[in-house]
Amino acid sequence: MAITRRQKEVLDFLTTFTARNGYSPSYEEIASGLGLSSLATVHKHITNLHAKGLLQRAQNRSRSIDVIPQRAARKAADRLPLLGRIAAGKPVEAIQSAETISLSDIIGAREVFALEVQGDSMRDEHIISGDYVLVERSRTAREGEIVVALVDGSDATLKRFYHEGNLIRLQPSNSEMKPIYAPAGSVSIQGKVLGVLRRYN
Repeated sequence: MAITRRQKEVLDFLTTFTARNGYSPSYEEIASGLGLSSLATVHKHITNLHAKGLLQRAQNRSRSIDVIPQRAARKAADRLPLLGRIAAGKPVEAIQSAETISLSDIIGAREVFALEVQGDSMRDEHIISGDYVLVERSRTAREGEIVVALVDGSDATLKRFYHEGNLIRLQPSNSEMKPIYAPAGSVSIQGKVLGVLRRYN
């Protein structure tokens, strides 16, 4: 969850103050501690942090601002109910389950980043413009893997990776497009595609 520099300062102040004193600060103490002249500004930051799921407030007690631990906040926000399986062929009986799923179940402990796809060179892999690919950071790849490759240190592209003698072939999955051939020394692998995310609205 992205927060502004000032919101992070408020969050850090709340954490430090509460750990030191055993209770959360008042708006006045937050304003004084951060050099803010307006309580309305403090209220705005607290409201925004609460909306982002980083704080919780109890309505029936004073000093009621509690910082939600980041791991717990991410876990609660990132998990989705996994209600069962759905047939893409012959219909099957719909049985709900109480499972959940999150990106961390797919990613595990690997170092992963996301990229938004622009263009249709991988459309035959069902990767189209506007999709998001999940990429495991890696400097190596096996033959035929879909990779993020950097050519000549500046041009990044999403293609299948092949060795051909002293050349690297970066193969699009689109019959209307030609492969890219480049000297092996001019191609560096940035990562391997793990999965694809797509929004329909």
